[in-house]
Order: sequence, then C-alpha cells, then structure tokens
Amino acid sequence: MLMKNLKSLLPVVIIALTAGFTSCGSDDDPSEQTPKVVNVNANDGKANVYTARMEFPNVSSPKVRVLVNSTSDYGVNYSVGWDDELKSQRYSCYAMYNGNSVVHTSRWYADASKGETQYPIDERIPSQYRISGDPFWGSGYDHGHICPSADRLCSREANIQTFYLSNMQPQVNKFNAGVWSNMEQRVRSWNTYSFRDTLYVCKGGTIAATAGCPDAVAQVRGQGWIIPKYYFMAILCKNASGYKALGFWVEHKANEDGDLAKYVVNIDDLERRTGLDFFCNLPDDVENKIEALPVENVKTAWGF
Repeated sequence: MLMKNLKSLLPVVIIALTAGFTSCGSDDDPSEQTPKVVNVNANDGKANVYTARMEFPNVSSPKVRVLVNSTSDYGVNYSVGWDDELKSQRYSCYAMYNGNSVVHTSRWYADASKGETQYPIDERIPSQYRISGDPFWGSGYDHGHICPSADRLCSREANIQTFYLSNMQPQVNKFNAGVWSNMEQRVRSWNTYSFRDTLYVCKGGTIAATAGCPDAVAQVRGQGWIIPKYYFMAILCKNASGYKALGFWVEHKANEDGDLAKYVVNIDDLERRTGLDFFCNLPDDVENKIEALPVENVKTAWGF
C-alpha cells in the first residue's frame, strides 16, 4: 500500500463492508464492540461516492479526473481515471459478477449511415485536456481497449461505452491480439461463480515515469500523444474465503505468449512500478496482507 502515511486522507468505510464490522454492543460495553475498521488511504466517498467502490485505486495520487460510465439496466459499467495534464487515461477499472456477466449482445460496430463513429470522442473531457481527433488512425497502433468489449456484453449500451476514446491506449497489434488478449481471456476464465463472488479489475498503460519504472514511456508523438512502454492489470477476487489479489506486468511489444505465469507480480510490486495505490478501499489489515503476498504464493492462489 503506497499511501499509509498520508494523514490528510479521511478514513472511509465502504458501505458494503460496514455490516461485517459495525459494533452491535453499547458504547459502555467494550467487550461487545467489534474493532473499528482502519483504512487510512481510502478514497473520500463523501467527495465522490463512486470512488469508494472496491475497483478504484486511490484517486488523489496521481490526481485524476474520474469518469464514470453507467447504464440504465446495469448501473455502473466501468470508470476511467483521466490525467488532464498528460491528456491520457491512467486506468480503467470495473467489477465483474453474475449480474453483469450475462451475454445479451455482441461486439458493437458503428453504423456510419446513422452518423455513428466507431471510437467516439469523450466530450466529458474538456478539449484542452485531450488529444484532438482520433490519433490512432494511421498511427500503426491498434485502439487498445482497457475495459474490454468482451467483458461488457450484458447490454448494447454497456458495450458501446467501451469504445469511447477515453477507454483506449495505443497498442501494437501483436500485443493487443497476443499476450494482452491472452491475459484478458485468463481474467474471463476466473469470472465464474465457482471462482468468485466478484472480480475487481484495474488496468492501464504506463504514461509517466515513477521511481519504480523510470522508462515508463516508450515515446511521445504529435500533440503529446503518449505511447506506454508497459501495460498492467490488477485483479482482486472476493469469494467465500475472503480476498486475494494478483498483478500482471508486461512490456508493450509484439508478443503472442500464452505462458502468463512469468508476468505475474504481487500488488505491492505493481504499485511500486505504476505509482498507483490499488484496492485502497479495503481495510488496511486485509490490504496489507494480500498485496504483500510473495509472488510464488500469488501464482499458487490463482492456479498458475
């Protein structure tokens, strides 16, 4: 956990967790009180209720514009942490569970006769904080979904939202259709009732140097368009046994590797490399334990 020592952050207890930790005794009888949940690095859910969701990393460092995509039938679809200064997304994050994992549609394709664009500009981002137009066309890079289209087939509305440019990062085709796709398929293989109650996923590309990753940016093109040198996934599983977490870290290059064990890292290591504080809304004792688990134990816990 990156931000345990930031005392300016107010403790926030997520509503979904309070039932298990709320005291049932009176204030005068400490023996009947449940210990309070300690969470010094949680997002301030009073400032933005959505950021108290478990999939969110800490939104104050690095500071991001929070873009929440919701649908009429399924509620929150996925969210984006957008860096205004760098004109790029830092991550997309979302939850996977039975209710939103049903398949009611297929991959959306824009109908040009209706004026639709396959990769719509996200007008919620002021023009001065995003690259103008669509820089992907003719660049040699794929529109790399961060929240995948294939993870959002519960409704047409949910699937269309995954095509927003704010959900894209530039990816070499044999990376996008290779090792990255293989990682996404592995995540979907875990998205079963027998494995999880809920999966919480946070993914992205590296767009700024950190102490743990000084070479995070491969190149910067026209208008300041950043090409990440690395991509990552942070996955948290909640089930009847509790929580477990895993990270993927992979260099952005042509790579069709299906042997994914070599890319597994623990969350502490992923935080050091990315500068992000993942799963900050967990109680600190739970977060500390699962994020520091030795990588070989992480692999075993996730079936590698």
